[in-house]
Amino acid sequence: MTHEHHHHHDHHGHDHGHHHPPRDFGVAFAVGIGLNFAFVVVEVVYGVLAHSMALLADAGHNLSDVLALGLAWGASRLARRGPSERYTYGLRSTSILAALFNAALLFLVTGGIVWESIQRLFEPETVASRTVMWVALVGIVVNAVSAVPFARSGGDLNIRAAFLHLAADAVISLGVVLAALLTLYTGWLWVDPAMGITIAIVIIVGTWGLLRDSVTMALDAVPAHIDPAKVRAYLSELAGVSEVHDLHIWAMSTTETALTVHLVMPKGHPGDAFTAEICKELRDHHHVHHATVQIETGAHPCELAPDHVV
Repeated sequence: MTHEHHHHHDHHGHDHGHHHPPRDFGVAFAVGIGLNFAFVVVEVVYGVLAHSMALLADAGHNLSDVLALGLAWGASRLARRGPSERYTYGLRSTSILAALFNAALLFLVTGGIVWESIQRLFEPETVASRTVMWVALVGIVVNAVSAVPFARSGGDLNIRAAFLHLAADAVISLGVVLAALLTLYTGWLWVDPAMGITIAIVIIVGTWGLLRDSVTMALDAVPAHIDPAKVRAYLSELAGVSEVHDLHIWAMSTTETALTVHLVMPKGHPGDAFTAEICKELRDHHHVHHATVQIETGAHPCELAPDHVV
């Protein structure tokens, strides 16, 4: 079998994916983790003293945020490491694992919140509403300040996850304030656990997209922002290309996408400039950062030609 191979790796794409986000994410992670951990301690103490399920639920969510931020920070650092002999793509995919774990962690915390809140609905306890209200107001400030640096994620799912965690907490803390006010003026003890359940629902709704995206990335699915049909159409319409097969597109990390493809060109390889232009087009218009193109003349059948063969 005498295929002509050409592998072109677009190194500029890595810079495009990893180095454009602000360099101060390390400081942002450190500040977010420090502020949120301190606030978790405050919430737990006052939540127990005030008998507030809503406040304890918020503390649980905040604690998951501390762990999530730690994981996201660690993953973002690992993702910057260069390739090695064994890890030939480096450790970029740790950012996908971190996003997946963070989503699973949120669902686990949510289950505990719902269970405890349901029990409190049947056995309500008196809540120190003024204490709850003031602590939750502090929570709004803490989470808002922590979330702002992550607002511009640059398309990074890992950074987006950190922002969603913190932004959701700010909204949830606002809900806790409103529940405390309502309890204070009406005396309805069921409002606090009901808010705990509402918080859980908000977490589930906000986390579902993150869980879906991280699972699909972990399974090497084509990232949602890339249309594989358009990529195939572009490659098929290239001058001299008679067939496109063994096309694979997957996420190397939460910011970088890889692609491999076989192009059948009966007249032979047109030269390095041809493949370089393909990689540039894939990067600029299809968000593919690392492309490997194999040219075949079609003189011998390729074992990987049928689409169902991997």
